Amino acid sequence: MARGDGAADRRRVIGHGSVDDDGKPKRTGTVWTASAHIITGVIGSGVLSLPWSMAQLGWVAGSITLFLFAAVTYYTSALLADCYRSDDAVTGKRNYTYMEAVQSYLGSRQVWFCGLCQYVNLVGTAIGYTITASISAAALYKADCFHKNGHSADCGVYTTMYMAVFGISQIVFSQLPNLHEIAWLSILAAVMSFSYSAIGVGLALAQTISGPTGKTTMGGTEIGVDVTNSAQKIWLTLQALGNIAFAYSYSMVLIEIQDTVKAPPAENKTMRRANLLGVSTTTAFYMLCGCLGYAAFGNAAPGNMLTGFGFYEPFWLIDFANICIVVHLIGAYQLYCQPIYAAVESWAAARWPGSDFVVRQYRPFAGGNFSVSMFKLVWRTAFVAVSTVLAILMPFFNAILGLLGALAFWPLTVYFPVEMYKRQSKVERFSKKWVVLQSLSFTCFAVTVAVTVASVQGITQSLNNYVPFKTKL
Repeated sequence: MARGDGAADRRRVIGHGSVDDDGKPKRTGTVWTASAHIITGVIGSGVLSLPWSMAQLGWVAGSITLFLFAAVTYYTSALLADCYRSDDAVTGKRNYTYMEAVQSYLGSRQVWFCGLCQYVNLVGTAIGYTITASISAAALYKADCFHKNGHSADCGVYTTMYMAVFGISQIVFSQLPNLHEIAWLSILAAVMSFSYSAIGVGLALAQTISGPTGKTTMGGTEIGVDVTNSAQKIWLTLQALGNIAFAYSYSMVLIEIQDTVKAPPAENKTMRRANLLGVSTTTAFYMLCGCLGYAAFGNAAPGNMLTGFGFYEPFWLIDFANICIVVHLIGAYQLYCQPIYAAVESWAAARWPGSDFVVRQYRPFAGGNFSVSMFKLVWRTAFVAVSTVLAILMPFFNAILGLLGALAFWPLTVYFPVEMYKRQSKVERFSKKWVVLQSLSFTCFAVTVAVTVASVQGITQSLNNYVPFKTKL
């Protein structure tokens, strides 16, 4: 096995012999690759819960909420993109990660809070994607079972095995070098997300046209009919807000995506276009999936549109859609975990610069550019294993999505971008812009607190009837 000789060799191997002026791998990203990364990060498991979210909110509030979250996400993402470089958005020093940007603008006191929010959410997203991928994989068996034995057959299947298989696949993919090297995986995942979203929209449209359809209302689920009391209505409405927030959540990896973009043109200009393309594309899909799914199922919409078996036929198309979901989540899992991998590996390299276990690179394939260190192999394998076990222990789809959406929405999507932009642009205290930004931040904070409480309540309620390792789809 050929060996490298430390950090310089590591940069050379990863960058295929080409580096930028800051010693990092050559940036080759464009609007299209950045958009693919964004779409991969945004269109994920959240899209499958949108009909359920619409059912809790109703036609009016559901549609307005989707547009409001899209507008807030795009606006704050544009603010965050301007903070990729310190002091000046075009010529300033690069910040390679979200935390570096916070350190540069807001100081070390807020870095710990940022790190806690970002990495807890990234770990939670890995858990959520493991749950969702296993549900879709198990749905392949159920769809075939229902097709062969009838829709009333007992086709329940335990999801634990599917989570384990997904975890094993992620151990393999986690050895890919870094975000610069997985653009192909993000493009493939983006194609998959378009595919299963289009299938979901098509099936919902066909159901809406041909019938039968569920009962829909302007205000969503009705007390005494769909939910037992007003308290349950409030809890489920707040969980729906969290699901929609999760569906738009990608700010925690935006800086890392921007760090793959070449310059000129200025990275913030490229990212504005990529953000607009990514958010507008996903919003169009979300409106189609949410509205058509709600029209098809009504207030009885399942928590997961493609695995809740509101659709049974054509079974082969449902199978293909679920395969697309699994492939997409393999790529999305890596997109969200790469910042965690990079943070720990950078810390280890700085802490033990002379350790062969940490810094020495091995090329498992003669003549190839792929390399791996023993630390990377052990650490990434351990991370995937732990996140898989946690997913097996907490397989509650809608409640987990709501909690993840709440934890990421205010601090990472709103608070830090707003605070860094105020510092960079020197927004005067109590000026009109300052008041608008503070009002936005406070409103989103209130929503986050309410959704967090509701999601925790939902998880607590689910735990009352939960038996570990015995979850059935």
